[in-house]
Amino acid sequence: MKRRQKNRKLWITIILLSLALAGTWFSRLRQKEEDYPRDEAPKLDETWSFGSGDVKVARIPLDGIIMRNEEDGFFTARTDMVESILTQVRAAERDTEMRAIILEVNSPGGGVTPSDEIYNALRKFRESRPDRRVIVFIRDLGASGAYYAAMAGDFIIAEPTAVVGSIGVIMQTMNLQGLSEKIGITDVTIKSGANKDMLNPFRPVDTNQLALLQVLIDDMQTRFSGIVVESRKLDRAAKPELFDGRIFSAGDALNKGLIDEVGYWSDALARTAQLLDTGALRVIRYEPQRTFFEELIEGKSPVVLPSLKLRSPQFLYLWKP
Repeated sequence: MKRRQKNRKLWITIILLSLALAGTWFSRLRQKEEDYPRDEAPKLDETWSFGSGDVKVARIPLDGIIMRNEEDGFFTARTDMVESILTQVRAAERDTEMRAIILEVNSPGGGVTPSDEIYNALRKFRESRPDRRVIVFIRDLGASGAYYAAMAGDFIIAEPTAVVGSIGVIMQTMNLQGLSEKIGITDVTIKSGANKDMLNPFRPVDTNQLALLQVLIDDMQTRFSGIVVESRKLDRAAKPELFDGRIFSAGDALNKGLIDEVGYWSDALARTAQLLDTGALRVIRYEPQRTFFEELIEGKSPVVLPSLKLRSPQFLYLWKP
């Protein structure tokens, strides 16, 4: 009985590997038949989502922490959420029929550079033609880097229970010097300069190094607040509380000029139609083109233990309560 079970498992493994290899072969064959720059000119499947009009609009989700994804699939790396958003925006920009993007936001923000990349891609879409618009719909949370990306929008609408704001930059780490001395851990660092190991957790906190990092934080905050001031037509001197990292309810955000309307999905659709001067939208959402074998290859492997990775301190546009 045990031998039979082992043989069965062996055959299942062989079949899965064969399917994976066949999927790779078919994928390469299809790429040869349809040779084009897939990242520059992505072709995505479109699913009809809402409306029955002729004015085409794409809904693109910005959901979760804005980070490049390092998670692996069963046989290969999975597409990260940032690149997925950028790909969808590029696809919309190349579509001559596309008139608007509705960015659906539910995110606490994330990395400084990924947030800026999404903002820049949306801004490029909006500026690619004078008749194009970007509408931002905040469902539950539109904070920090997610709000940064939203600054590319012509109009921002948030649900009544949404949380908005957290305009600021953060960088956090831990100092383990006291603990390491107690348990006898010694740090060995070979470096080329005094500041090469800034924020080394096994050394005393260096105030001069903190000052150097604060300069970078302040510079990133200046960019963030400048984009908000320009996009929302705000007077920073008159409303300094908007830029100290705090969050606001949807109603308070509306009163302070951080958003344009409080409403629901139906209101976002109505506002989009109004901005496009039409009463009939056809809203689509994008889906990646994958064969069955590609989906099998990119399937997520079961998680047995959480991934424990040593991460360096990062500059973040992130709301971290």
